[in-house]
Amino acid sequence: MKVCVLAASSNRVDGAYAEASEELGCLLAKSGMEVIYGGGGIGLMGKLADAVIKNNGRITGVIPRFMKDEGWGHNGISEMIVTADLRERKNRMMDSSDAIVALPGGIGTLEELTEAITLKQLGLFRGPVVILNTLNYYSYFLKFLRHMISGNFMRQEHGEMWSVTGTPAEVIKIIRDYKGWHENPGSFARID
Repeated sequence: MKVCVLAASSNRVDGAYAEASEELGCLLAKSGMEVIYGGGGIGLMGKLADAVIKNNGRITGVIPRFMKDEGWGHNGISEMIVTADLRERKNRMMDSSDAIVALPGGIGTLEELTEAITLKQLGLFRGPVVILNTLNYYSYFLKFLRHMISGNFMRQEHGEMWSVTGTPAEVIKIIRDYKGWHENPGSFARID
């Protein structure tokens, strides 16, 4: 199983986020799940990668050329894929993943998460999308998604596309227990 993890690259965030990222990396490695992530060496991305490596897991980074050239990549991972740009990076990460997990992050992480939800809504991604809501980081975003649903910009059924948890251990359980969301999501993606 390959798990795409979306995460922040900031070192200035609350330590609880770093702890959750490290714990998730440890649990993914011990569960035998391969990690695919944005290739960063700092922030939550770096903590995740360090934990996977420390626990003998497999991790692949996917980083745009300009970020690699700036020295933003992690130097210790087993495989680093260098892409032309951010779009290719995101596509490579998601296309080769069986599950997507969003840790807290900035606007880039949010953009990746919303694309994952969009792909799932259209039936183009069929695996679990898990939001790790450490310190209620995503609570306002989740409230906004519910607002979209109540305003008929998304269907009620679309509110079941993602799972939310506050603990890394629950992320592993959600991925393992995932049975699918809908047999044919594209059949009702359009709202008439």
